[in-house]
Amino acid sequence: MSASPARQPKPDKAAGPADTHVFTISEVLRELQHEFPDLSASKLRFLEERDLVEPARTASGYRKYSAADVERLRFILALQRDRYMPLDVIKETMDAIDAGEKPEALPVSAPVGPREVTADLAAQITGRSRPMSRKELRALSGATRGMLDTLEKFRIISADAKGTYSHHDLKAVKAVRVLARYGLEPKHLVSLRRSADAELDLIGRAMAPHAARKDAAARARVAEASKEMLQCLQELRSSIMDAEVEKIDRR
Repeated sequence: MSASPARQPKPDKAAGPADTHVFTISEVLRELQHEFPDLSASKLRFLEERDLVEPARTASGYRKYSAADVERLRFILALQRDRYMPLDVIKETMDAIDAGEKPEALPVSAPVGPREVTADLAAQITGRSRPMSRKELRALSGATRGMLDTLEKFRIISADAKGTYSHHDLKAVKAVRVLARYGLEPKHLVSLRRSADAELDLIGRAMAPHAARKDAAARARVAEASKEMLQCLQELRSSIMDAEVEKIDRR
């Protein structure tokens, strides 16, 4: 598919026996907004502009999404939210899936095929878990109450308004437990939080001139640019650290 400012209406997709229902934009929003509260009609149109989804059209030009389109959108939105993947990387992944190839990012056991993007596959690639209570976070991470208290004090993890924790918090706690084996305590990691805050400030300042518009499509573009900046900063930090660790290995 090639990008173009505006698409010509195309015939309805042929629906298989197990995929007969079609969704309007409003129905897609009702289906997905409980998982992605910021999703809007403008964001859906933006993803279509980027050739990530291609709904069928009625003769009058109205979009009609199939069940496969909805699962594809769920997958794309999960990659954005949980893996912070830029849209160009997501596009490469989707193109490979559409061609029946297995992208490197996919788990070994994941089935692939044209448009074969299911909820199960989305869960596999994102590694996303549902929000968890503090008790569940302790059980899954093996951390003590004291460690969780300390990590919250230093803003390494934080509960949401409902008092639940995300898979990001679980990953952070597990990483801290590994570092503890080498004598690094949570108090030694405060500089990491400060570094993260500094990077977020850099991104915020860079995006400030572009954030004046408040429509959903503009917010989606700012979010996408922010993810791309974050990935570049992570790669830059990783390259600096890798180079220094290699120097240690050569001594």
